[in-house]
Amino acid sequence: MKTKIVTTIFLLMGISVFAQNVNNIQMPELLNNNSRKTINLPNILGYQTLKCDFHMHTVFSDGIVWPTVRVDEAWNEGLDAIAITDHIERNPSKQDVGGDDNSSYEIALPHAQQKNIILIHAGEITRSMPPGHFNALFLKNTQAVDTDNWRDAFAEAQKQGAYLIWNHPGWKAQQPDTCLWWDEHSELFEKGMLNAIEVFNEKEWYPIALDWCMNKNIAPHAASDIHGINSEMYNLEDYHRPMTLVLAKERNLESIREALFANRTIAYFGNILAGKEEYLKAFFEASVEIHAFNENNKEKSYIIKNASDVPFQLSSSNKSFTIPANGEALLVLPSNFKNEFEIKNLYIKGTENLQVSLNL
Repeated sequence: MKTKIVTTIFLLMGISVFAQNVNNIQMPELLNNNSRKTINLPNILGYQTLKCDFHMHTVFSDGIVWPTVRVDEAWNEGLDAIAITDHIERNPSKQDVGGDDNSSYEIALPHAQQKNIILIHAGEITRSMPPGHFNALFLKNTQAVDTDNWRDAFAEAQKQGAYLIWNHPGWKAQQPDTCLWWDEHSELFEKGMLNAIEVFNEKEWYPIALDWCMNKNIAPHAASDIHGINSEMYNLEDYHRPMTLVLAKERNLESIREALFANRTIAYFGNILAGKEEYLKAFFEASVEIHAFNENNKEKSYIIKNASDVPFQLSSSNKSFTIPANGEALLVLPSNFKNEFEIKNLYIKGTENLQVSLNL
């Protein structure tokens, strides 16, 4: 009898436990833990190095995502600032989503503030070549830039204090054979309406555009121009989206504006940096530490540490090596070694790399 009672009690306990679990069993381990990637890049020359993407699209032009998704992607990937640049004149989804040229910014802004992402009010002036496509940043009313005449559109953007970026100058849909600088670009440049050029767009690198930037003191940019889902477009495990590094006094909108108009940018795509020599040299020097640990009459040994996400590919007349990202390299040099290196993935011109002498 006692055995039957005990068995009944355990049976009832089992039924009770089972009844509690059958309705809703939580499995939080299946969910994304909402962690943010850290991009390790040094602050240089007394400025903060801000990670920015100033070219992307949503359903309010020809993209496939809601504006808040662009904010989430930027936060997840470690960015500081973005501009949603939906096409001003070309909005194939308008009949489905409604709204106007300001809607993507207005919808994304509260979410960006919640996520601590700096969102810049912007739009893309979408014209045939010349002058091609331009992003206009820091607009106040994107709708007012939608005019029939492209010169009127640029004048309105400038009136609003816009920063104007020539997008994908070598895009084959508009320049199929040669990446050309047209008379219209000279006109815009002379009127202060060509502030920057994308030397990299999506997956395309335009070395000649970097030459234009350096020769004319124009800011180089890199951007994703993303229309789909960023994680499906880019190999984010091994790389990162293309981005513009902005050397800003502070992490806020006004500091970004000041830095952009002062041309303090570096284009960052893949493992390549492209920009002014002084910025790339400062970036390299802030990233590496060199320690000597062994010396004799014939040679000297060094450990070179790299605290950034950018590997540095160094080459000289008789020595080539890579300092890995967030790692270190062993360097053994003869006593009479000529200490001059070219950093193959740091570009100061389209076909010219940064030259350095190591602090040996």
